[in-house]
Amino acid sequence: MMRRLLPALLLTIPLAACGGTAGADDGKLSVVTAFYPLQFVSERIGGDAVSVTNLTKPGAEPHDLELNAGQVGQITEAGLVVYLSGFQPAVDDAVKQNGGDHVFDAGSAVQLLAATEADPHGEEEHAEGEEEHEQESTNGTDPHVWLDPTRLATIGDKLAERLGQADPDHAADYTARAAALHTELTALDGEYTAGLKTCARRELVTSHTAFHYLAEKYDLTQVGITGIDPEAEPSPQRLAEVAETAKASGTTTIFFETLVSPKVAETIAQEVGAKTAVLDPLEGITEEGADYFSVMRANLAALTTALECSA
Repeated sequence: MMRRLLPALLLTIPLAACGGTAGADDGKLSVVTAFYPLQFVSERIGGDAVSVTNLTKPGAEPHDLELNAGQVGQITEAGLVVYLSGFQPAVDDAVKQNGGDHVFDAGSAVQLLAATEADPHGEEEHAEGEEEHEQESTNGTDPHVWLDPTRLATIGDKLAERLGQADPDHAADYTARAAALHTELTALDGEYTAGLKTCARRELVTSHTAFHYLAEKYDLTQVGITGIDPEAEPSPQRLAEVAETAKASGTTTIFFETLVSPKVAETIAQEVGAKTAVLDPLEGITEEGADYFSVMRANLAALTTALECSA
């Protein structure tokens, strides 16, 4: 699906009266985040010294985010904007034109993996120019870096440094909270390593290729029905290939995600006699009270069941 970018005129309108400010009325640093995982780390590391705003509403699909005038104003006036270059084109444009030097690109903190094209037959299934747009919007890399807890820990450490530069009075607190978060994420990594060490199968069949980092980290093989774009339509050839792979590997579960229609996953599941289950890419929280850790642990439970893993 062709994503619409925010008109250039809107991006350049001065909006000082809208949104957050570098120093909020309560003295907190105003931090604007692009989508949920960045909101999560910003809140955990910033603590009570920051006021965090998320540009992507809960339950919304972040890839296709379009910004309104107020949100562009928030980016302009924020003390720090935390985003991931290449993931949300509208945010990239707004940051480029209005972000100034008060920005932190989470992708710059770690080594990003190259994007993988799941469907080599899909050219004719896309509208003209859509594939080029997808390539541009991901910068040739896979943006789903937060699904590797160790990489997210490194992002947190770098974010603490950047928060300390923006707010030197609380730099030591940011560093301490980042260290605590790093410890928690390292423990989560240990849970995944132990839980996925011995499994009957290691093929992970997913509705789109959001789990490259998770698969690489824990020695799984991702089989994506579609590529980076979760709303792309797979070609008939791709559907047949995935069904054949699933049958050959004895796959019992086809995974779909929370913010995208499960129809394609259900089609494959019916073809191979498998069931479907949720594997959440954590692009947005849909359940009240859930957070990064609870969803990641729910994902681990789903994986150990589907892959028949033993401790």
